Amino acid sequence: MLTPKAKHHLSKILPFGIIWLVFAFVFLFIEHAAAPNQVATGAIKVDYRVLLFASSLIFVLGLVVGTIERFYLNALFAKRSFLEKILGKALIYALFLGLIVFITFPIAASLELKTSVWDEAVWHKFFTFLKSLTFWSTALQLAISMLASLFYAEISDNMGHDVLLNFLTGKYHKPKEETRIFMFLDMKASTSMAERLGHIKYFELLNAYYRDLSEPIIEHSGEIYQYVGDEIVVSWPYKKGIKNNNCITCFEGMKASLKKREAWYQNKFGEVPTFKAGFHMGKVTTGEIGSIKKDIIFTGDVLNTTARIQALCNSYGVDVLISEPLVNALNLNANYILKSLGQQELRGKTNTLVLYTFE
Repeated sequence: MLTPKAKHHLSKILPFGIIWLVFAFVFLFIEHAAAPNQVATGAIKVDYRVLLFASSLIFVLGLVVGTIERFYLNALFAKRSFLEKILGKALIYALFLGLIVFITFPIAASLELKTSVWDEAVWHKFFTFLKSLTFWSTALQLAISMLASLFYAEISDNMGHDVLLNFLTGKYHKPKEETRIFMFLDMKASTSMAERLGHIKYFELLNAYYRDLSEPIIEHSGEIYQYVGDEIVVSWPYKKGIKNNNCITCFEGMKASLKKREAWYQNKFGEVPTFKAGFHMGKVTTGEIGSIKKDIIFTGDVLNTTARIQALCNSYGVDVLISEPLVNALNLNANYILKSLGQQELRGKTNTLVLYTFE
């Protein structure tokens, strides 16, 4: 059984393999349509064995590129502009793909010729390929596949993978009602921190803060709905949120994540960021909205109510407040000792709500 973190990484890597495979078949179809039953100079004649080998290789190659992108190059180019990222990554991948061609072409040629990979005929075919137009055609195909997957990765990171996937599948093309859990999380004393650090240093702190909080969100199946200044709105579909008390354990994981990094924050910024959070659940309408810029949004009273709940944390001097409907839906064990704060009036609301915190 895959963990939420493993599923998240897989969902980011798998599209690379699919994109590469789709482009490979598109180019193969175009070449066959343009010159049926002809083999270009230096090219390998495609039979079922070569096709199976090449298809598998292209898919795996896409997955390898996705893995490198996800775990290494993203961090390496994190502070670069979009154009610098694309050009820098393209250069690295060009060298990588050159090595791949050097290794895989002789294997494919040996399959076609039904001989050893060390046979002189295989290497003659390989060097003929390197001097042919076919080589540059192949290089162009790989470059297009690479650029398409890199653009996908950048768009996915900017829009959010889940949002992009929902757009592509049309999940919320028609508005739908669903039950969701929300956490409104706000950094404490952010105004005074920003004044002391200055805008640029404070922005660096926010970036590090968001990055450290993202890992627990992924691990506990959360979805980042939006960043609003120093506030993060995290959402869960109802079943994912209550499973293993994901929404609450996510909050605990976020605290632990900052705790592990407190020495680093202290050395770099002179203080460690802390936060408070409000939790609530209820029905929302989810759908695509906008004309110039489209987005997928949630509408419903639950969002306003959650914001009001989080705002009461300061009044009671607590880090977390949870609404009674959510407490009743969860299955909290003995590690969580709840303290009721009774019926609370929320600003701008006529109905009161029972709130809980942890002792």
